Amino acid sequence: MAGGGGGGGGGGGHAPPPKQDELQPHPAKDQLPNIAYCITSPPPWPEAILLGFQHYLVMLGTTVLIPSSLVPQMGGGNEEKAKVIQTLLFVAGLNTLCQTLFGTRLPAVIGGSFSFVPTTISIVLAGRYSDIVNPQERFEKIMRGIQGALIVASTLQIVIGFSGLWRNVTRFLSPLSAVPLVALSGFGLYELGFPVLARCIEIGLPQLIALVIFSQYIPHIIRSEKHVFDRFAVIFSVVLVWIYAHLLTVGGAYKNTGTKTQASCRTDRAGIIGAAPWIRVPYPFQWGAPTFDAGEAFAMMAASFVALVESTGGFIAVSRYASATPMPPTILSRGVGWQGVGILFSGIFGTGTGSSVSVENAGLLALTRVGSRRVVQISAGFMIFFSILGKFGAVFASIPPPIIAALYCLFFAYVGAAGLSFLQFCNLNSFKTKFVLGFSIFMGLSIPQYFNEYRVVNGYGPVHTGARWFNDMINVPFSSEAFVAGLLALFLDSTLHRKDNTTRKDRGMIWWEKFRSFKTDSRSEEFYSLPFNLNKFFPSV
Repeated sequence: MAGGGGGGGGGGGHAPPPKQDELQPHPAKDQLPNIAYCITSPPPWPEAILLGFQHYLVMLGTTVLIPSSLVPQMGGGNEEKAKVIQTLLFVAGLNTLCQTLFGTRLPAVIGGSFSFVPTTISIVLAGRYSDIVNPQERFEKIMRGIQGALIVASTLQIVIGFSGLWRNVTRFLSPLSAVPLVALSGFGLYELGFPVLARCIEIGLPQLIALVIFSQYIPHIIRSEKHVFDRFAVIFSVVLVWIYAHLLTVGGAYKNTGTKTQASCRTDRAGIIGAAPWIRVPYPFQWGAPTFDAGEAFAMMAASFVALVESTGGFIAVSRYASATPMPPTILSRGVGWQGVGILFSGIFGTGTGSSVSVENAGLLALTRVGSRRVVQISAGFMIFFSILGKFGAVFASIPPPIIAALYCLFFAYVGAAGLSFLQFCNLNSFKTKFVLGFSIFMGLSIPQYFNEYRVVNGYGPVHTGARWFNDMINVPFSSEAFVAGLLALFLDSTLHRKDNTTRKDRGMIWWEKFRSFKTDSRSEEFYSLPFNLNKFFPSV
């Protein structure tokens, strides 16, 4: 069978050997080409301000969704929900500035994380709060318990990051093991895409179609040196569909519909604008002194570790779409340490959830092809500004969830594709490569699906003991697609391969080895060096 395919050549002599370009028409590149502005090359100020505002609009989705689901369960009303949204927005601005100035220096937005939500809900359902009758008092006491758990959990990432422990772990990361981790950091969030969009299909689907048309088809039809429609596709499409949704609301299209439909479709049902104060500066311990519970702290530390692994995938995707070189492990470890500081800020200010890399904003870098650090720093300025001017920020925060979910459909797909792009460094004809990829991705989807289905059917996870904190420590990590796939791929990739040149080529390590040390490649120093000559203060990380 191996030689059977050669008999149809027709006996006309030997064809000339193909050229190298024909054998490899798309050579592997350690930096993504066709990026308009990379980390250190900011666009003109007017364009940078608009792009920064666009990043602010995109990160609003998570900022609004998490408090909107948690605050009512805690006993809070619209006023408390508006204050928590303002606080989460304010802390996100602080954390983004810290990460871009002192952390990885990548254009990564650090926002609220869904990884902490299951543990937060466990704290909300704790028995010691069930006897509190006053909703306001119950809300404040639960928030203090969440704050205490977050403050303790922040130490995990601070220690792992600044001590260099995460540097030692990520030295084993290769392009092969990065594929499942980064891919499922995006694809694993599919539940926040079309299922949320479909709650109001007449708004969500037009938003998705408009976004694709503005970003992909109009630039293809109208060829111009000025990238307007593709670069600002989010602003164009959101404004257009938001006006359309408001006309439907005013016209009475949802007057006789159910409560869930009205909450998803109407533009006046968020309850945020009326409850938000005109001017309010979030401040530390605004809900009172934090309270501490050992079990809840351990459970929150498990959630923090999940967020750490997911953020590692997010950082890798951001570095790719910012046209930076692969991150040296020392830089990634430094970024994790500052992300731990961000979780500490979340606990001190009382956001109700921890912080991690915003996957949707990583996808926006791909859509705009602008990976400028300055743009993301401007977006952090918008976050802080609109968190203080509550009414103005609440206007943008009242965008219906299906519109945000339509954006997620594209942005999460881009992040998943960033993971798949590392396949160019791997030998896909190797059976070991196929096993590591296929098994880790499949189990990364299958195991969390089992845990999530079990919880939906039974009301609790597969691990169900009398200690709620222990249940969360097991159930939460194994409910994360990126966590399961990433750790499984790293383990298999590190243990199955021998240390010979062929194996290093197969798993792509030959491409990444020169970036394992910070000073090996001059581009790494250009992208990741700290300002004000601060590198000397972080020699170990």
